Amino acid sequence: MLAVFDGLREITLASVAIRLILAMLCGGAVGMERAFKRRPAGFRTHILICLGAAMTTLTSQYLYLNLHYYTDMARLGAQVIAGIGFIGAGTIIVTRHQRVKGLATAAGLWTSAIIGLSLGGGFYEGGILTTVLILMTELLLGGLENRLVNHAPEVNLYVQYTGPACLEQVLKLFRQLEVSVLDLQITRSAGTDTHDASSIFKLRLPRHCRADELLHSIAETDGVVSVQEM
Repeated sequence: MLAVFDGLREITLASVAIRLILAMLCGGAVGMERAFKRRPAGFRTHILICLGAAMTTLTSQYLYLNLHYYTDMARLGAQVIAGIGFIGAGTIIVTRHQRVKGLATAAGLWTSAIIGLSLGGGFYEGGILTTVLILMTELLLGGLENRLVNHAPEVNLYVQYTGPACLEQVLKLFRQLEVSVLDLQITRSAGTDTHDASSIFKLRLPRHCRADELLHSIAETDGVVSVQEM
């Protein structure tokens, strides 16, 4: 442990202020990255969660060490870890095309609560290091994840098109690119004038075919209204 924090391990006015300020800064740093990407839980949400978790740990320590209540100091913190799942679940949505969004935001909220608990407990090194590692993961490893996803051997696509003739053209394109159709679901899109059919494809891509290139080729096919990865 770092000696610079040794004087701030006890519950004093200075240590409480520093813990809460660090919780605000660390939670805000994680939330700023989410807000930059226009996610539903952004800057202020992460700050409030991190601050609340820090204050929970501080309250547990104060009740036990200062007021001498014979209580489990970890109980309140355990409730934070369990309760944050309700907020995290609210950020996860499933689109009408069965695409899941918000998992990274939910994980960030949960981790912000853990950072707050650690800072509130005086574990400064762990809270600050975790914040740095989260930011490195979000900012530096995002590109690596995109490249891995783009080279994934299987992909699910949702395609809207004008009619059966267009579907034949899309299937012909798959044969030309040596793309295997593992599953195909054909539905109708009611209530629209521009198109009346859509399909969900589960595809296996050959090594020479990338997902973004395939989406571009499908989008250029005559009769295709829209195409997106699920």
